[in-house]
Amino acid sequence: MTTYTAGIDVGSTYTKAIILSDDNRIVGRGLVKTGFKLNEAGERVFGQALDQANVKQGDIAYIASTGYGRFQTAIRNVNVTDLTATARGARFLFPKTLTVLDVGGQTMKASRLDDAGKVKSFRLNDKCAAGTGAFLEKTARYMGFDTEEIGPLAATSKTIVSISGVCAVFAESEVINCLSQGSAPADIMQGAIAALVDRSVQLMKRVQMEPEFTLVGGILRFETMAKVVQEKLGAKVNVPEGDLVQFVAALGAALLAQHRLRKLSEQGAQAESEKQLA
Repeated sequence: MTTYTAGIDVGSTYTKAIILSDDNRIVGRGLVKTGFKLNEAGERVFGQALDQANVKQGDIAYIASTGYGRFQTAIRNVNVTDLTATARGARFLFPKTLTVLDVGGQTMKASRLDDAGKVKSFRLNDKCAAGTGAFLEKTARYMGFDTEEIGPLAATSKTIVSISGVCAVFAESEVINCLSQGSAPADIMQGAIAALVDRSVQLMKRVQMEPEFTLVGGILRFETMAKVVQEKLGAKVNVPEGDLVQFVAALGAALLAQHRLRKLSEQGAQAESEKQLA
């Protein structure tokens, strides 16, 4: 009989869930906007993942929550930090990962892992939304484009427009200024990505980055972003395929839930053995 575990990543912008079988197959996943009701977001996304996996909640042996709203996820059995969950997920997908860059909607994190895959050091961006997905999303919105158009738009760029900062709050005035000077939206978007990548690489340097590099987070689903990071680093970067790039922390949480369940099972078996010997 298959044993399932689940990982729920309640992020500041999106909430993701992964259901994992005991042979490490992803059998279900879900994605919803987080909103203000964090526990409700966790329940909704878990329901989505259950439906896709075609299993019931009672079939899930262990649930780990992670992310911004991990403490508000009532259905969890355990919670883990997003740094730990992301490291576990990144190492599972790319076993030689030593440096992880995670660009989320409101945060950006760089982590340096040791040889065992544990977080050795990390750095976060400052508290505002500078250098995060929100900056790119707002830049696109001010020019009349949706988030999903960021990648295709930047791909048509002919030159890079220099963007002085990566503050989501001041992005509007920066964009208006560039447009008034006749800059093309595609070039402005590419400039915004370049500015964001500069900030990302600075953060990675602060954790004494070493290859292999693995990039995760929703904004990395746009190939242009990963391409610019790779050019800036002058080294190959790992990026999970398709939208899996958004689910790495949820995957890591599901893997950690699996590990925790195995430990509890071993402890239970040992206790039962000792009981019989007594």
